[in-house]
Amino acid sequence: MKKDKELDQDTIALIEWCMQVEAQLIERGATREEAQEQIEEQAEWYTDLFYDGYSPEQAAEEAMSD
Repeated sequence: MKKDKELDQDTIALIEWCMQVEAQLIERGATREEAQEQIEEQAEWYTDLFYDGYSPEQAAEEAMSD
């Protein structure tokens, strides 16, 4: 029997935020693949930014300044 796993509200908010960060990275010149790879490789760092209250725009700016 397959159980549906429900995500908690924090996880849903984080995923939505990361999608917005991805869009911001693309607007700043990254390809979709590059943006997704960056977020996947730096997931812990992005999670910290999310919980520190960064906007998606601020997170993308930080990522592009490295």
